[in-house]
Amino acid sequence: MHKVLPDDIVRVDDDIYSVSGSNTNWVIIKDGDSCTLIDTGYPADHTTLLASLDAVGLAPAAVAAILVTHAHNDHIGSAERLRVGHGTPVLMHEDEVPHARRDYLDQVSVGQVLAQAWRPGVLPWAVHALRAGGTTPVPVHGPRPFPTPGALDLPGTPVPVHTPGHTKGHCAYLLPASGILVSGDALVTAHPTSRLAGPQLLPDMFHTDRARALASLAVIEGVDADVVVPGHGPLHRGSAKDAAATAREHAER
Repeated sequence: MHKVLPDDIVRVDDDIYSVSGSNTNWVIIKDGDSCTLIDTGYPADHTTLLASLDAVGLAPAAVAAILVTHAHNDHIGSAERLRVGHGTPVLMHEDEVPHARRDYLDQVSVGQVLAQAWRPGVLPWAVHALRAGGTTPVPVHGPRPFPTPGALDLPGTPVPVHTPGHTKGHCAYLLPASGILVSGDALVTAHPTSRLAGPQLLPDMFHTDRARALASLAVIEGVDADVVVPGHGPLHRGSAKDAAATAREHAER
């Protein structure tokens, strides 16, 4: 099995791990011999994903559910493989279900990327994304909406936090017992196409609705968390409120 480098896995809290794949992070929330997996990276990250589970003492069959922040290729790359191979439920906000099925694809297009190719970092990122499976068809054929409102009966007792804008059904996840917010792409801390470091929105071309993405920062500000684990970039040790305020300041300049 492909090995995960030590720096690729960060122990955020007692049995909660953030794993860096191909410019994208996923999160493992372990509870004994089971876990919740938030996102799965690019399609090309599959062996790294399996290796990260193995590194924390888990088999793929131990994943109780995959929680999807949003259905872009760099976040659902292995979701269908785990669903088919191990019967793993793939859960998300109801507004993201048709996107995950690929009833439509709400993702930055090659044309939009080429139009921004003059910006620093965009072309190298695009080449990397293509090699990692950024345009590979990865529909989830059996996506499920959250079964009930509020906290989910899964390891970590995650609470979905609807943060639309990046996509219509984007969700962050609060882990209330540990004060951790997994923010997906509603708030990141770095990206190869951005010159900024620290809490920020992704560049405009990546959002379905930038105005709603900006508005969702107010939702994040109201979350009681003192660690933010983003979909891209290193984790942020500091309040979600302050992180969202910093991201807004950058976005409004």
